[in-house]
Amino acid sequence: WHPQTLLAYAMNGEDLPAPHGAPVRLRVARQLGYKSIKYLARITVTDTLKNIGKGWGSYSPEIGYSWYAGI
Repeated sequence: WHPQTLLAYAMNGEDLPAPHGAPVRLRVARQLGYKSIKYLARITVTDTLKNIGKGWGSYSPEIGYSWYAGI
């Protein structure tokens, strides 16, 4: 989770068009693009992150991305 995370369903007062990721687009602010989410397969609503991604709130650690990847 990041305070600038966006889940957008509209753009400029209109439904989000397909070229811009319709029906919803997720933008997660991170340092490196390879760690950002490319598409949504499902949305899980939860009150805790402890059961998702070993408590990190992401599946990245489970697939081998390090939390910090400096340039």
